[in-house]
Amino acid sequence: MAYRPSPQFKKTLLGSGAVLVLAALNAPAAVSFATDKYHAYKIAQPGYQKKYGSWAVLDVPGEYRVNAIHAALLHTGKVLLVAGSGNNQKKFDAGTFETVLWDPAKNTFKKIPTPEDFFCSGHTQLADGRLLVAGGTARYEVLDGSVKKAGGAMRVKNESPDKAVTLKKGTVFRSPSGVEYVSRFDVTVPKAKREFEISYFKSGQMKPWKTKVTAAEQRVFVEAVKEGPQALTTEAAQYEVEGLKGADADNVYGLAQKITTEKQDFQGIRAAYEFDPKAEKYVPVAPMKNARWYPTLVTLDDGKVLAVSGLNDVGDVVPGDNEIYDPATKKWSKGPFRYFPTYPALFLTKGGKLLYTGSNAGYGPATKGREPGLWDLKKNAFTKLPGLTQPDQLETSASVLLPPAQDQRLMVLGGGGVGESAASTARTSIIDLSKDNPSFSDGPALPQGTRYLGSVLMPDDTVFTTGGSRDYRGRGASDILRAQFYDPRANAFTEAAEPTVGRDYHSEALLLPDGRVATFGSDPLYGDADNTKLGTFEQRVEIFTPPSLHRAGGDRPVLGAGPEKPDRNGGVTYQAAAKDVDRIARARLMRPSAVTHTTDVEQRSVALELTKDKAAGTVAVRIPKDRTLVPAGWYMLFVTDADGISSEAKWVQVP
Repeated sequence: MAYRPSPQFKKTLLGSGAVLVLAALNAPAAVSFATDKYHAYKIAQPGYQKKYGSWAVLDVPGEYRVNAIHAALLHTGKVLLVAGSGNNQKKFDAGTFETVLWDPAKNTFKKIPTPEDFFCSGHTQLADGRLLVAGGTARYEVLDGSVKKAGGAMRVKNESPDKAVTLKKGTVFRSPSGVEYVSRFDVTVPKAKREFEISYFKSGQMKPWKTKVTAAEQRVFVEAVKEGPQALTTEAAQYEVEGLKGADADNVYGLAQKITTEKQDFQGIRAAYEFDPKAEKYVPVAPMKNARWYPTLVTLDDGKVLAVSGLNDVGDVVPGDNEIYDPATKKWSKGPFRYFPTYPALFLTKGGKLLYTGSNAGYGPATKGREPGLWDLKKNAFTKLPGLTQPDQLETSASVLLPPAQDQRLMVLGGGGVGESAASTARTSIIDLSKDNPSFSDGPALPQGTRYLGSVLMPDDTVFTTGGSRDYRGRGASDILRAQFYDPRANAFTEAAEPTVGRDYHSEALLLPDGRVATFGSDPLYGDADNTKLGTFEQRVEIFTPPSLHRAGGDRPVLGAGPEKPDRNGGVTYQAAAKDVDRIARARLMRPSAVTHTTDVEQRSVALELTKDKAAGTVAVRIPKDRTLVPAGWYMLFVTDADGISSEAKWVQVP
């Protein structure tokens, strides 16, 4: 019987013939076409996805696409994507500030009125589930060569002990030579401090009281009214405030020394808000004392929040004036003094000390505040920690508290040189704080030097890392389309499916309650390898489904009904099907992310004591009471089986 090729075989043969013809006409194009087709076929195969996972680009309606600078998972399961002006000066000038709330479960979106420019603010999760957002942008930078009018910091003094004074934006300050400068922001200077001095004659009789008045002071950025060298100065002088009369004119004046046409950095704001996940709106609270742009906010064991670093209201790194926010009073107070570069990675550790890994996002001198160490807030004592390889390449590195948090091991991944350096490192380094004299030691290297790496704790105790770029802000088309898992137990990386969307500066990655990972943002300087075309902000959202969920095939452990709050002993009990009671092997309490600029100090995964009762059909977990290990707040509770397949999360509020 003669062999007859099937219709499918004919189609395949014709397709192959077409590729061969293309190869004869244009070999490179044909090879590229065939390679791309094969790759798309390969990564879509079930066997591949069970081993490496898969990526999918989310279809976001056009009106909800934003320049996601910040991403935070709320206890409602929704993700807050904060753009503010989104690194777009036209939007800043127009006062167009954006926030979008995304519901991953329903794949719906909602625009949130945004009262301030939260671009490059700080944020942290509060115990009641609100998100504290503080700082942001008061003024965009002006680069060298583009500064037309001299500008600088004006110290506004008030010598009146009887009343505060407010000078509105646009107030004119006049120098002794008549040169005029105009303020760019409102500034309120409090009353001067009045003190009474009491002294005595030798006879013991009291002398007449003496009154000492100490002038109050605030700063404001000013700019010359006119262009020209007459506005440049490096000498201290006193400036008259136009429009003030009588005693006010005598009591209120400006002091300035350096007013130049040098580069003018971004400037921060003092504003602070709590985002209410239930009302889905920003609620104003007391402003900070210091303006901050690029600050880190970290929750402490008592539920208060420490705000650290940032650029202030005149574009300088805050010199060490840190502040503490009390959610009970909605007010700020003075914190322990210590200098850090902007967006420092500070992690709450057992005992209440903060570990500074050295990771940061930029601004500040290369030789100041960049060494890692343990910070005792009560004593304001900082103990430097040795052993870190390539300590000069910590800028734009990632840091995580490795799971489970009880092990007190932290990891630094990748990073680059200070500023616009092209240097990047594949170094990872790990420190174990449970040891008597902790020091960093090298972990396994990343596949290549990487800045802006997204790093996400997973329910199976691995760390998923993705994206980043080799060069500063993805220059030279250096985005890295790779992903991998780090296993703390094996101390090794394993390959994961490759993302299709590049992620560098201003990108974020976080764990969703269903066990997937969502990635957002990216702000490359250029859009081509030759650095000739300006880059565009990446507004696509890409979601990674881990291989364990592909292996599950829809069959995942399930936790049934149970309380949202633990009992007085930290216990929470859930109903479960008999098959799931047997199947469940581990339980993890995972704090939701609040991430920006590769900085996510909220993430932590806590191992829970697990008790199973097959006869009763229940699974019980016990949450540690140590609030330096488990800060108060809402957490995702995941259970996993022996194969690392996780349940969907249950939300638990730790009081």
